[in-house]
Amino acid sequence: MVAAGSVPRKPNKPRALVLAPTRELADQIDRTMSALARSVGFYTACVYGGVPQRRQEIALSRGVDILVATPGRLEDLMAQRIIDLSEVETMVIDEADHMCDLGFIEGVRRVLRATGESQKLLFSATLDREVDALVKEFMPNPYVYEVPNETQETSTIEHRVLVVDPDDRSQVLLRLVQGEGKSLIFTRTKMTAERLSESLTNNGVPAARLHGDLNQNQRTRNLERFVKGAVRVLVATDVAARGIHVDDVALVIQVDPPEEYKTYLHRSGRTGRAGKEGVVISLIPKSKRRKVEDLLRRAEREAKITDVRPGHELIEQLAGPIAPPPAAPDMLDFGDSRGGGSNHRGRDRDRDSRPKKKGNYQGSGKGRWADKPSGDKRPRAKKYSN
Repeated sequence: MVAAGSVPRKPNKPRALVLAPTRELADQIDRTMSALARSVGFYTACVYGGVPQRRQEIALSRGVDILVATPGRLEDLMAQRIIDLSEVETMVIDEADHMCDLGFIEGVRRVLRATGESQKLLFSATLDREVDALVKEFMPNPYVYEVPNETQETSTIEHRVLVVDPDDRSQVLLRLVQGEGKSLIFTRTKMTAERLSESLTNNGVPAARLHGDLNQNQRTRNLERFVKGAVRVLVATDVAARGIHVDDVALVIQVDPPEEYKTYLHRSGRTGRAGKEGVVISLIPKSKRRKVEDLLRRAEREAKITDVRPGHELIEQLAGPIAPPPAAPDMLDFGDSRGGGSNHRGRDRDRDSRPKKKGNYQGSGKGRWADKPSGDKRPRAKKYSN
């Protein structure tokens, strides 16, 4: 591939392909790689769903060395004969286990077949049944490299479980995110993410949200604002936040602890990055204590479990001094989350014309956080990732 920079590019025929499960991860890979690629004469392009494909078609027609793609949009382009993978020399599948979780396994197989005898690299946190079958089918006699995995304790991450009365947890959460560091809040449902982000903002802590019902422009803008510090709090569902890499997240807060220990490990991995310290906090009612203890045991994590109420010294210690609001909270996007999309990044600032609801996160903290499940495990995964 290094020599390929001096070889004329062919329209619609990339030489390398990187397949990622979500739009956000594909975009991050492309942004990280493009500067390095340009320095050695390579050109990159990124294609994903949720935005009009015309600009992506134009980029491909000019010729690219490296294409980063999500499965849904890539298969659409293949079906329209806009892209030809027959000359791909190297193919990379990132987060293969998550690709399987989202129901993309058959699409990934079709893409692998289209790349023929290319060199294939697969990255996965686990080698579960479907991933293992993929390796056996398309990678005979592979070289296997294992790195210290997520089940090994990271000394820079502290784990805490706060047992909170349901009537107090809203106040506890609000205080935790009032500090100077960035906080990433995980919820189980999209509706909870919507309500929490809006309610935190109404309570003086501007928060962005990230979930599958947002169009691509909104997801990109909200993530960029979190990365750049325009907001210090991001409320996200697991599917939307998969693969997101932000180096300076101080707190990961789980208002809905997950069912699977792998999900707990993935959430935990969003903090303590690049050698920095981080804290993972699970907020639970007393009734879920035994369930969370079992989750931690399966995840091979040790966590201090503390009963707290608003004003508890541990909450003050974890949150730190109350920070002033970010300089530009008016940039927060509360636009229509029904879909659509445009790939003019950061230009259209659609606003939600509907009257604001008071939601269920006000100062008193009374009310439910959880609603019906978001359907993260539904087979029709394109809705959430492409």
